[in-house]
Amino acid sequence: MKILIVENEVYLAQSISTKLTEAGYFCDIVTNIKDALKNEKYDAVLLSTNISGQNFYPIIEKHKNSIIILMISYISSDTILNPIKAGASDYIQKPFMMEELLRKLQHLRMHNKLLLENKTYSLYMKNLFLNVKVDYQAITKKITSPILIKSAIQTHADALVFNYAENFKEQFNFISLSSSDAFEKIAKNDFNTLMYLVNLQDIKTGDKNKIFNVVEQKRVIISSTNLNEESPFESIKMTSEDNFFEKLDILTIDDYVKSVLMHFQDKLPDTELSKKLGISRKSLWERRKRYGIKKK
Repeated sequence: MKILIVENEVYLAQSISTKLTEAGYFCDIVTNIKDALKNEKYDAVLLSTNISGQNFYPIIEKHKNSIIILMISYISSDTILNPIKAGASDYIQKPFMMEELLRKLQHLRMHNKLLLENKTYSLYMKNLFLNVKVDYQAITKKITSPILIKSAIQTHADALVFNYAENFKEQFNFISLSSSDAFEKIAKNDFNTLMYLVNLQDIKTGDKNKIFNVVEQKRVIISSTNLNEESPFESIKMTSEDNFFEKLDILTIDDYVKSVLMHFQDKLPDTELSKKLGISRKSLWERRKRYGIKKK
């Protein structure tokens, strides 16, 4: 991480630079505004606000995409509020402990990283759901009790949930029921925080009942790609899907057979279904048992 120190007290600047270098940072020191405006890029700028007779706002403007920590001698609108409005990230009051400065640098670095990741993921999700055609009015009020979404295509259920979260300004915890620590994550979830549980179709009937008992009084959305999934909760069956498989979606043989069983077993007899899959009726029965799919 490359840091620019703008400080006219040379001894203080050198002391800060030495400590930061020992911590693994690369530092440059300037003692005036003119030198700070040279065409170089820095990850962070430590800017003293008491460089007498010099306007430091051009530094904030030039390095607005970097972390800017104001080094101030006293607290006022001129030393904190106005510079932060102009784009500075934070401040630290002299004299300060180096541990506090290092903590601020690490915190702001992580903060910027998370902001960038969040922006990237948001753009990706919007692009992912761009051509998904579902009934976004399926959930029209704030969720207060468990809801089961049954959709043959997982992306369609995801689109509905993310759209709900955006409309109601909700945050939610995403938990895959296929993960070994799913029960632990559900138990730790705050009562008021919404949960989105996926892959209900992949767990055994006994475990499903355990899940239902645990989330009975919680705010939770559960999704299953088994259109015949049963639960004691309100359910939404998504029927607006035009295609069974998404374009360019490649499944493993097991996932393909599982998806066909869940989607077509209530539409075709076992004789015809096994024939179309190219397997025996006995193999069809064994696979249904292995996947935990009930025959209706």
